[in-house]
Amino acid sequence: MKTFYSEAHRGHAGHFELAGGRLVPCFEKPVRAEYVRARVEEVGLGPVLAPKSWSLDAAARVHDAGYLDFLGRAWDMWAAEGNHTTALAMTWPVRGLRNDIVPTSIEAMLGYYSMDAGAGFMPGTYAAIRGSLDCALTAAECVAGGEAAAFALCRPPGHHAGSAFMGGYCFINNASVAAQWLRDNGAARVAILDVDYHHGNGTQEIFYARGDVLVCNIHGDPNTEYPFFLGHVDETGTGAGEGANANYPLPFGTDFESWGAALDHACGRIEAFGADVVVVSLGVDTFERDPISHFKLTSADYPKIGARIAKLGRPTLFVFEGGYAVDEIGINAVGVLTGFEGR
Repeated sequence: MKTFYSEAHRGHAGHFELAGGRLVPCFEKPVRAEYVRARVEEVGLGPVLAPKSWSLDAAARVHDAGYLDFLGRAWDMWAAEGNHTTALAMTWPVRGLRNDIVPTSIEAMLGYYSMDAGAGFMPGTYAAIRGSLDCALTAAECVAGGEAAAFALCRPPGHHAGSAFMGGYCFINNASVAAQWLRDNGAARVAILDVDYHHGNGTQEIFYARGDVLVCNIHGDPNTEYPFFLGHVDETGTGAGEGANANYPLPFGTDFESWGAALDHACGRIEAFGADVVVVSLGVDTFERDPISHFKLTSADYPKIGARIAKLGRPTLFVFEGGYAVDEIGINAVGVLTGFEGR
């Protein structure tokens, strides 16, 4: 299996984030991708390749043009005001405030185009965003070209980013862009299977009214877990998308027996949907020792996930998302991939 990895991710290294009412060192940090890459090489999964450079045309198929333009300008606007630390939103256009006027100041734009204070900018952030997108699209092209599977080692991740907003460490929704690119290049039906601990709210929002892309999320119950405001069972799609969205919210402490049952059900949905290709949003923050999550999967469980996905018998694109127990992140993420390959 080929892995696509961009060195540009290293330039995205924030100073801090908000967690539990405190400013803490960022959980989403460069070492995450480095540990996964090292494990890919250690087990001999396959070649680690630099991605092709892509324009924003594919991203513009699922993201708002104004939002994409903002991503490219955000750090320069922030730095132009004499700021040198992480650019984070601090005011949002919530209910009762206006959101029909696109602001011009960087402080306001950060809030206008975000869902939380979890997506900060540094000097190298935009290059990392583009490199992450390049990985997803190059891996998608690889699968479309006949490979059974490919791994996009994306950083920053993407599944919390919606059509016109960032958040939860995510800026461009790599899995969604790849899914749309696959649709545009011959796949009649695409399934996105999100196995990250946190609900892929951005992916759901992007495809919620469409019936050609099935979105299945297995995640922490939004009543108690981020992102809180999406991910309930009754969210099944709307209009042409009715029935093409499936959520599997699970409680704190879920182990692999219960989690695996949800995976089986989601795989059944994918089979019934008749997907031509599967895009897996591969988060491993379901791990028992993840510092910001509350499931109880063990390292021995991850190859089982890959093996179950392989039973679908469809071309599969793995797009890296979350996972913050860095000591085990490579073992767990690559465990899914080796399990998929039957090792």
